[in-house]
Amino acid sequence: MIEFQFASLAELWAMKGHGPYVWACYGLMTAALIYLTDTPRRRHRNYLKQQQRIKVANEQIRAAHSEVEK
Repeated sequence: MIEFQFASLAELWAMKGHGPYVWACYGLMTAALIYLTDTPRRRHRNYLKQQQRIKVANEQIRAAHSEVEK
């Protein structure tokens, strides 16, 4: 049979006085993991958008030059 360490959610939250430290550590770890996984995705997405803008600008420049040469 499974025996729980804490009789109630309040006891789980308090953890005999260590709760604030433990939950703060869990929160910081979660925030760090979210940051470490989200930042590269956002940078990659921004890089792709920038490359698309450069491609469009180069195509517009080429089109303008070809019109001038005609």
